[in-house]
Amino acid sequence: MNPDSLPDNPKLFTLQEAVQIRNRPEYLSRKIVLTNGCFDLLHPGHIYFLREASKLGSQLWIALNGDQSVKALKGPSRPMLSEKFRAYSLAALDCVAGIFIFQSERLHAEIEAFKPDLYAKAGDYSMETLDSGERSALDLAGTKINFLPFLDGFSTTQLIANIHKASTEA
Repeated sequence: MNPDSLPDNPKLFTLQEAVQIRNRPEYLSRKIVLTNGCFDLLHPGHIYFLREASKLGSQLWIALNGDQSVKALKGPSRPMLSEKFRAYSLAALDCVAGIFIFQSERLHAEIEAFKPDLYAKAGDYSMETLDSGERSALDLAGTKINFLPFLDGFSTTQLIANIHKASTEA
C-alpha cells in the first residue's frame, strides 16, 4: 500500500503547525506532554508507555522519528513501516493529541520550537543516557523531564527478530 493512499490523518501536523497550535491562548493554560520515538512496529510496550505519558498532562504530543532518522538510528533495514503508516497508527490511539515528524537523529530544534511543559521517556532512559543536546533544549524551554516505568518484554528489535525466526521455520 502506498502511504499517500491512506485517509487523511487529522492528528498529523508539520512542526510549524504544531507550534501554532501550541501557542494558541487556550493551550497556554494546558500541560502539554511531549515524547518522541520511532514506534516502528506498534506493540503493547509502546501503548502502555503512551497511555502513562498522557496521564502526566492535558495532552500528549509525539515527535515521530521520520524515515531518515530511523534509518540513521536503527540501520539500513529500518524502518519496517513508513513514517506516514506509523503516524496513522499512533493517531488511532485516543491518548495521542497530535504528532509531528522530524528527520534529524535528535530533536533539539523541535523541543526549542514546541516548548512542551513535560517531556516523557521510557524507563530504559535516565538523565545520564538522555541526549545532552535534547536535555539542554528541554532545560532552555523550562520543560520538566519524566521517566516512566519500562514495560519489560517488549521490543521492536526483538519483535522483528521473532518474525524473521518464524519465517525461516515455516
